[in-house]
Amino acid sequence: MTATASLAFTCLWAETSSLSSSVKKDYQSARDNFIQAAEKMPEANYGFKPSPDVRSFAQQIAHVADDQYNLCGPAKGETRKAAYTAIEDSLSKKTELVAALKQAFAYCDGAYDALTDASGAEPIAGKSRTKFGMLNWNLWHTWEHYGNVTVYLRMNGLVPPTSERTPKK
Repeated sequence: MTATASLAFTCLWAETSSLSSSVKKDYQSARDNFIQAAEKMPEANYGFKPSPDVRSFAQQIAHVADDQYNLCGPAKGETRKAAYTAIEDSLSKKTELVAALKQAFAYCDGAYDALTDASGAEPIAGKSRTKFGMLNWNLWHTWEHYGNVTVYLRMNGLVPPTSERTPKK
């Protein structure tokens, strides 16, 4: 690659890449994989726990749904009116939890959609984080619990969404 071509590529990359676009893309991946994992586990296994001292699969799904409101709300300038663990405390059936999870991610989508590099640097009132910091926290938290649920899926003989192979043509 010539120096001119390299510079052109770098400039094009810089125009289309930013902190906010990177975190949005990662969030969309985490969101989609987490929803697919929730849909993949059979209803009969939603009460499954790898050991007695950890959350059930249902509680993992509910916890992530709750935290979409708890972590994205401040980034949107909003305060959740429900209890911090409202979904985890009240829902346990697959159909209810998948619907609540999708609704929670839809709520969070608005925070990521509004994120720009400039707005991401804005501090959140009453928090020691910026908008980007809150949304990044939500992102890594979602991936952390996706890691948990992949183990639950594997222990039930299921392949997690991120490990499924695309058939070769």
